[in-house]
Parts: sequence; structure tokens; C-alpha cells
Amino acid sequence: MSAADATPTLLVVDDDVAIVELVQRYFGLHGFRVVAAANGASMRSALASAPIDIVLLDLGLPGEDGLELTRYLRASWSGPVVIVSGRGDTVDRIVGLELGADDYVTKPFDLRELLARVRSVLRRSRERGATRPASAVARFAGYAFDAASRTLVREHDGQAVALTTGEFDLLAAFVARPNQVLSRDDLIGALHGREAGPYDRSIDMQVGRLRRKIEADPADPQLIKSVRGAGYLFAARIERT
Repeated sequence: MSAADATPTLLVVDDDVAIVELVQRYFGLHGFRVVAAANGASMRSALASAPIDIVLLDLGLPGEDGLELTRYLRASWSGPVVIVSGRGDTVDRIVGLELGADDYVTKPFDLRELLARVRSVLRRSRERGATRPASAVARFAGYAFDAASRTLVREHDGQAVALTTGEFDLLAAFVARPNQVLSRDDLIGALHGREAGPYDRSIDMQVGRLRRKIEADPADPQLIKSVRGAGYLFAARIERT
């Protein structure tokens, strides 16, 4: 979204025509341009055709399901994703967030709540972009973490470590506060702008995935340490350049 065009564009990916029309009308009344796609192919076409600010993605789609498409979006597109689904199970919610979705809303939903969540995700996305430093490279344990280019590189061979959006933001939260105990609420607030629910273990799953990518021995982590009953601590000496 350019400065000259203050109207955010929402891509709603859902094969339920009634829901698409409902979202189009309601969000249109609240200052959004809404583009619709009924499956993965039309989603990709829409993303290639015009700038999209945020994707509202159903899980129960024909062909590729929403989780496959979430994985695709996180690998090839940098914008925020909100999953909207009739699957309200904790496992589905955790998997969606683990794959990199910025929020997860269950059907049936209240349009006012959905609008508030979409606006909140957009606001956090813009704030991250606006506050991203021009040069902020943090070096630790043989890695170079560049907040500006959103990259993590192994210094001994120059190879980039592939991180999902959620993994990058989690590592950024750790790098910003090394050698401090961060609770699940601290981390979920940093990543998703909300508090952890009583059964919310999405952060634990993301920590596990991040450990597998940066720890020499993920079974005996030396960088991301668990603090029993409190959360996690990033035990790294950081040099900033």
C-alpha cells in the first residue's frame, strides 16, 4: 500500500460465496479494497496481479488446503496472513500459527471482531516495517542476523538459514533481549500482539523448530534454553554492528 493510496487491499481466499460476499460488503464499508479467490491457483494469480496488503485464508479449500497455502505464502510472500476456519481444534490453531500465520479466527465469526483482528495484524506489520533499522546486524554463535534484510546467515560458509516469518520474529525477540527470561506471554505478545491462552503451545512448537535450525544439538540446546515454569532464555553473547 503506497502513501498515496491509503486503501488497504485484502485478499479473501474462500470457496464459500456467501462468506466472500459478506466480507466484501463489510470490509468495503470500512475502507478496504477486497479481492476474492476460491482456490490456490486463483490466490496465486491475484497475488501476481496487484499489490495485496493482507490475506484472509480459509483452511477447507478444494485441492490445496489452507495449511498448504499458508506454507506457500510464508515461503514466497512477505505480507501478513490471517487464517479463518471452521476448524476450531487447538491442534489446527497451533499448526496454522506454527506455519507462520499472523492470527487464527474460527468460524462462525463476528464481523466486528474479524475487522479488528485484521486491522491489528496490519498495524503490527506496518510498525515492524517502519521501525526496521537500516543496519542492525547481530552476530552470535557463528551466525549473522540481519534485521533489515530479515536474513540469518551462517558465517563459516555464508549460507542463509531458511526461516519462516514466525521463526524470524521469534529469533528477533530473543536477539532483542538476550540473557533474559521471556515468558510465553512475552513471546506471543511480540509475535502476535495477544496473550497466550491456557492451552496455547504454539510458541513451544516454534521454539522447537528454531532450535532444529540453529542449535548444534537441538536435544541439548545451548542457545535457546528452557527455564522451568518461566519460559525461555536466549543464552548467547551478541555483537552488534
